[in-house]
Amino acid sequence: MVFSSLTFICVFLPAVLLLYNLSRNITYRNVVLTASSLVFYAWGEPSFIILLIVATVVNYVLALFIDKRRDKSGYKLLFALAVIFDIAMIGVFKYAAFVVGSLNTILHVSFPVPEIGLPLGISFYTFQILTYVVDVYKGSTAVQKSYLKFLCFVSMFPQLIAGPIVRYSEVASALDSRTVRMKDFADGAVQFTFGLSKKVLLANTAGEAKDLLFSAATNPTAGSTWLGMIFYGFQLFFDFSGYSDMAIGMGKMLGFKFPQNFNYPYISRSVSEFWRRWHMTLGSFFRDYVYIPLGGNRCSKGRWIINTMIVWMLTGLWHGAYWNYVFWGLYYGILLMLEKLVFSRVKEIPVLSHVITLFFVMIGWVLFYFNNTSDILLCLTRMFGIGVSLYDITTTSVLCSNFWLLAACVFVSIPLPYRIYEYAISLKYVGVAIEAAIMVGLFVICIASLTGATSNPFLYFRF
Repeated sequence: MVFSSLTFICVFLPAVLLLYNLSRNITYRNVVLTASSLVFYAWGEPSFIILLIVATVVNYVLALFIDKRRDKSGYKLLFALAVIFDIAMIGVFKYAAFVVGSLNTILHVSFPVPEIGLPLGISFYTFQILTYVVDVYKGSTAVQKSYLKFLCFVSMFPQLIAGPIVRYSEVASALDSRTVRMKDFADGAVQFTFGLSKKVLLANTAGEAKDLLFSAATNPTAGSTWLGMIFYGFQLFFDFSGYSDMAIGMGKMLGFKFPQNFNYPYISRSVSEFWRRWHMTLGSFFRDYVYIPLGGNRCSKGRWIINTMIVWMLTGLWHGAYWNYVFWGLYYGILLMLEKLVFSRVKEIPVLSHVITLFFVMIGWVLFYFNNTSDILLCLTRMFGIGVSLYDITTTSVLCSNFWLLAACVFVSIPLPYRIYEYAISLKYVGVAIEAAIMVGLFVICIASLTGATSNPFLYFRF
């Protein structure tokens, strides 16, 4: 487990920012950032810090040789070795047990299932390394000759554990030279506070409501199941988008500009639009490094279908080594194909298209939430009222007691509150005071909520 939330916010982050700003020398800042990132990671995963170091050393050296032998024999082999190493690394640590367990079930054999711990953030930093190696191979980015800067890029603590997935080209210039203006630092602190508020005030509370509805103590009804999945959808969104906002905010405070990862996905009017707004850096990774190299949509319809299903199967597997993630990925692959080939006109009907999109997204969260196939089927039958009543006193009680939370989640999921905030802080004379009051108020409430809490893990830490 990484630092507790309070330790991170009140001790680790202030200490890093203080040390970081003692000098404007770029080498000093890179050393401080890299050292603090390694301490951050080693605090939670002391044994797996070796894996992170090995991964960076191997890819750093191979990238240097790829660049040196460009247009000569052997450089393609070096590129293949780097890709194979990275895929093998994530394959062994994340998927070995899944593959062996699946073979045992399918072939009715009993191979020993390896018990390997999952390193925190391995999916994120492996993909970042892959973007670097591929871009160096294609010649679209210059090779990094400083190992310190490369290690700094890979291990940067704000986004090391749960993204967003940052490409080397997006931070290459900042690794060589960066300044932190007061406005950038202030903007970063604001975005960090908003992200923290999403996590502590909305995601955690929505998770508690979801747990209450899904607990064994409640009688399952169609209403409680739907309400539980709705709260889970909000929990996942505010948990992950909150972390992304915190990471982007910390990046600004350190002089980096990380890419946006969420753009109000729950206002989408189609499934394809939803995935252009949700986990945007993962979507762009698969688009640029898998989908387009496979041929994208500039091919026959049959080939396009295959390309789409490959990308979405890999997207599902990226999230976890369970069959439900494979089903979840294939589910969206099929939905996107049907949307493009059959139901392309539905999104032109505003309210209906929005309702339909949210319906299919909620069904998708069922596949995402439950690892067991029987639990998935049971949840789906309950949602459609098969063998259960419509609602009961527990459903009504939870809904009434958490109506404010549901309303707040819906409100914060749309652009309106941010537009109101922007208008308020732009007011002459009072704008600065309004912004300060909002930020201080949210921060104090979050710290108070975290005091005494035993654990506040982010859901995407396990991916």
